[in-house]
Amino acid sequence: MLILPVRTGMTSITRHFLVKAALLFVFAMALPVLAGAQQSNLELATQYFSTRDYDKAAVYYEKHYRADPFGAYKPYLRCLELLKEYREAEKLVKKQLKKNPRDLTVRVDLGKIYRANGDEKKAANTFQEAIGALTPEVNRIVTLGNAFIQIQELDLALETYLTGRKLMQGAYPFGFEVAELYAQRGEHERMVNEYLDLLLYNEKFYPNLQAIFQNKIANDLGGRISELLRVNLLRRIQKMRNRIIYNDMLYWLFIQEKDFESAYIQARAMDKRMEESGARPLALGRLCVSNNDYITAEKCFRYVTDLGSGGPNYIPARIALVNASSQRITGNRKPTTAELSRLETEYGTTLAELGKNAVTAPLIKGYAHLKAFYMGKIGEAVALLEEAIAMGGLSQHFRAECKLELGDIYIFKDEVWEAALLYGQVDKDFKNDAIGREAKFRNARLSYYLGEFDWEAAQLNVLKAATSQLISNDALSLSLLIMDNTGMDSITEPLLVYSRADLLAFRNRDTMALQVLDSIPLLFPGHSLTDEVWFRKADLFVRLGNLDSAMFYLEEVYTYFPEDILADDALYRQARLYEEEAEAQDKAMALYEKLLTDYPGSLFVIDARNRFRRLRGDTVN
Repeated sequence: MLILPVRTGMTSITRHFLVKAALLFVFAMALPVLAGAQQSNLELATQYFSTRDYDKAAVYYEKHYRADPFGAYKPYLRCLELLKEYREAEKLVKKQLKKNPRDLTVRVDLGKIYRANGDEKKAANTFQEAIGALTPEVNRIVTLGNAFIQIQELDLALETYLTGRKLMQGAYPFGFEVAELYAQRGEHERMVNEYLDLLLYNEKFYPNLQAIFQNKIANDLGGRISELLRVNLLRRIQKMRNRIIYNDMLYWLFIQEKDFESAYIQARAMDKRMEESGARPLALGRLCVSNNDYITAEKCFRYVTDLGSGGPNYIPARIALVNASSQRITGNRKPTTAELSRLETEYGTTLAELGKNAVTAPLIKGYAHLKAFYMGKIGEAVALLEEAIAMGGLSQHFRAECKLELGDIYIFKDEVWEAALLYGQVDKDFKNDAIGREAKFRNARLSYYLGEFDWEAAQLNVLKAATSQLISNDALSLSLLIMDNTGMDSITEPLLVYSRADLLAFRNRDTMALQVLDSIPLLFPGHSLTDEVWFRKADLFVRLGNLDSAMFYLEEVYTYFPEDILADDALYRQARLYEEEAEAQDKAMALYEKLLTDYPGSLFVIDARNRFRRLRGDTVN
């Protein structure tokens, strides 16, 4: 106990200040004790709550609430709700409402208590009072909307945002919030409309909408959202011709769906309207090439070149056009002599027009590949590549690409050590670069061709160990092939024969490669390579133009090896052949549907679904 000394003759003012100082001292000394008590109450309440001892938890939450009404309110209320102490809960909420009448979420809590206690009318009135108390403040509106969402009152949340939209008078439309509520309610058409209306408010939302729609389309296996978006965009384009953003989004949607033909039509129209000098069709053409749609790619590049040689994109489009034509002609099937002759002429004419320089170097590389692998003019091909490698102004990276191509030609002409030397140079010069990893892969592939499986596997393991770097699909496929077919019995003869067939195929000796593949099931019946053999034979038959045989072996793969890694690949490839080569749309649709049903996790699902819908006639252009 604090005893104050009192002097005789002390004035009343002095005595007052001494007493006040003493009281402040006592209060300061008591603060840690009070804080400790509050902390102890909270810890005990939390502990009892975690063990579901809600009666005891409520006692300590109540004590803590007296000291910290804002921090303890929510857990204390939750505790009372679990105990079904609705009268006490109502008292608590009304007490909190007096402390903070602007907090509309407390009104939601009150309505929730009324509803839990069976008084739906009172609950509804309280919820409406909360909405009626809204003011034109974005944070208050969003907070109330979220409070309704948390108690699964989606209609009230929607009403909150629509009321807020009126209150804000165009300052902010709450489009994201409203659209997401429509999505949760399954009203996808309204959702799409809300999102697209946001572009009327501010076109800067465009990247956000792209990300949102990309995610929703990816998770919508039925394709409903994509179709709604397409139709809605077309309507807006017709009604709001001055809103180019909708044209751009339709173009973006076509690309997401890999509907490159429709994307080309849209890109061409936008290029003319916006006077982009062919920039958009050129970019689209390159994307088509990366997706193996060479026909549409050629349309894109030809459109740009037709704009005239004085245009800023003429030269890159001219080069890209020749390369796309080359990939189309030499890609999936054995080209005819006439096709090769026309392609050779196109290369020569283009190089004569544009000249041999650093800009046209990629064209020289493609020209060399054509001469070596398809026309038997290996000497001319080597000379072209050596000329390109020695050319001034060429980047070291592209020079390395030319060396890799030259290495491939040395394998073609059976000079494997020269090839290994060139691959090794690129690997050494670009150890931490993608082209260095490609060089390492090609060296591993060379070892595979030569039957040196241990060395080849070691090289591939080095590639796979670089987990922070991307490894090509070819490298992964080759690694899996080795792992699956050099099993515990260590018998490598079947794989040796298979690799010999692969080398022949690399050299475009397809008929001989088929003969070698035919020997594997005869010499090693029932071997694990069987599905790979069938799949490889199908690929070679496509190149030779024998579609019937290709179809037969692809069907064998997914029929007899439905769980194998090649099954969905074979199914997808057969569907594409029926669609693009045999022009049997019904059969293609049936196979795409089978892929979607039997292999929902396949990498081909998105493209298969889009192709199925186009063949069925769903596409709106």
